Order: sequence, then structure tokens, then C-alpha cells
Amino acid sequence: MEREITDSDGLTWKCVQAYSGLDKNAEKQEAAQVKGQEDTYWVVCTPSGGAKSVRIKLQGEWEKSYSDEMLLNEIQAQQGV
Repeated sequence: MEREITDSDGLTWKCVQAYSGLDKNAEKQEAAQVKGQEDTYWVVCTPSGGAKSVRIKLQGEWEKSYSDEMLLNEIQAQQGV
């Protein structure tokens, strides 16, 4: 579960669901799930340049259902921009 997006400054972000290195099973999904929030998962987005990685909460099948703009908005919100 991975997505790559590029912002208006040309910075490329690689977003990966937390714990994606675990075997593809229910344990991985449970580990990545935000406690107390059904169908919501932790996603880590890492930039290609000097900015810091961010950890965001996204719902459902985020890699398919979120547009690039929606993901970038979530990243910016987490950065406090």
C-alpha cells in the first residue's frame, strides 16, 4: 500500500501505510489501524528533499480513494502549513 505524489514545489512524497513490512494479513491491518477509529490507518509520507516525514491518519483504501490533492492537503495540515 504505497502512493507517490508530487506537490506544486516539485517535491515528491512517498506515502506508505505504517507497518507495511509485515506479512499481508489481519495482523498488519490491525497494527496500522488508528486505535478507536474504525477503518482509519496511519500512513507515513516521506519527501524526496529536505522536509521532514509526516504521519497522517487516512481512511479506508486511501491509496485508491484519496486524490493527489487530498493527500497533499493532509500532508500540509500535518506540517502546519
